[in-house]
Amino acid sequence: MTDADELNSFLAQRRLADADRAAIDAAIYARFGRVQAVMFTDLVGFSRVVEAFGIVHFLQLIQESETLFMPLIAQHGGVCLKHEGDSLLVLFDTPQQALAAAKAMVDATLAANPGRAPEDRIEVCIGLGYGTVLRIDNDEVWGAEVNAASKLGEEMAKGGEVLVTDTFRQAVSDEPFVACGELFGSRKVYSLFGL
Repeated sequence: MTDADELNSFLAQRRLADADRAAIDAAIYARFGRVQAVMFTDLVGFSRVVEAFGIVHFLQLIQESETLFMPLIAQHGGVCLKHEGDSLLVLFDTPQQALAAAKAMVDATLAANPGRAPEDRIEVCIGLGYGTVLRIDNDEVWGAEVNAASKLGEEMAKGGEVLVTDTFRQAVSDEPFVACGELFGSRKVYSLFGL
């Protein structure tokens, strides 16, 4: 039985009228739950660059960015689960690894961009979360921190910016962060200061 099959069995039990949902949820988290750092990345300017220079030009930028980023992710212990367009979903065992990778990725873009035309610049937006996630078959991940990191990286961060959730910030409290907004109306968002 695969992890997905096992999860589906739990969820089918959870749908029953007399289900003890709390017990089933606890069993799901005991089986699939892991505390991990989640990274979501996004490249700046997809729509603008595609409109002006075509999709092939942007595909080249995606390929170049992955050539820069993938060795840095691996060097810091990250596992890339998904490539979706110009976005990456990456997991790390610790928030320190995720933050070190994020810093290295931003530094790599800063080193690569001088002398390049604006349409050839690689600028990355990064969102980081940390907490319990559900890992299914080692290629799927679910949880509040996944959603939060996605929102930060794909919608809120600007080019060269690393935004983190409140739980990530608490886990790496010795780093220089600045409060910069709210997520989902209730959670503070922090930006890494000094990048």
